[in-house]
Amino acid sequence: MDSSNRLTLRDQIRTVVEPTILAAGFRLLAIELTGDQTGDVVRLYCDGPDFGVDDCARISRALSPVLDVEDPMESAYRLEVSSPGIDRPVQTAEDFIRYSGFRAKIRLIPGLDRRRYSGVLRGMEEGQIIIEVDGETHRVPLEQLDWGHLVLDLDEFSRLQAANKADIQQEGAQS
Repeated sequence: MDSSNRLTLRDQIRTVVEPTILAAGFRLLAIELTGDQTGDVVRLYCDGPDFGVDDCARISRALSPVLDVEDPMESAYRLEVSSPGIDRPVQTAEDFIRYSGFRAKIRLIPGLDRRRYSGVLRGMEEGQIIIEVDGETHRVPLEQLDWGHLVLDLDEFSRLQAANKADIQQEGAQS
């Protein structure tokens, strides 16, 4: 599958699954479309207060009937629901704003002069991801993002987990 189709499909999947995930009290962080020798894989990275394996299973069960009806995939695939872990994915404008100041690696779609950046996120501006690499600021279109993830040490990860838990609980209280 070419990269523009993959990005479009990722957006379609987000539209289909995100309402169910939010209704269950969780946040959809990222969607990864990949495959292995057994076939295509749709991997959803989700988070929530004290998020764990049981929550992954609960989301998967809740999404099964939704995906049976509104399945954007053309072929068979395996659905995986995962927690973000220390290599927390960043994929939305909100992520790039929320994680401004954190180190990250981003990879853009094929066909561009430069596809990989590793540096410090500096937010978003007019649809552009701002990332500082070795003191130089780069602006790359969010619409050309193939994959991105934070690069955290254990202390940063612990602080981020606590802050995300508080954010998610606050979002739940406002709903």
